Amino acid sequence: MKSMVIKRSIYLAGHKTSVSLEDDFWKALKEIARGRNMTLSELVYEIDAQRQTGNLSSSIRLFVLAFYTGKVSAKLGDEMLDPISARPARALS
Repeated sequence: MKSMVIKRSIYLAGHKTSVSLEDDFWKALKEIARGRNMTLSELVYEIDAQRQTGNLSSSIRLFVLAFYTGKVSAKLGDEMLDPISARPARALS
């Protein structure tokens, strides 16, 4: 089964940016945001602030993968783990 890549515009820190993800990743990201009582933009902002790669779409995919493999906390306020290395991430300012 093939998942279609969908390009969406979201707001990050007051500016509009486009992100291309497969539909399954968009659905998972929305589910994670809902579970944390956050907007999609807030969650993507958090991922963007912690990313260690140059590509936001790749960082989002890695975050979703880490979340579903248990390497990222399910709740906001719990210790967040860096989805790439599974180490505690730096705090958001």
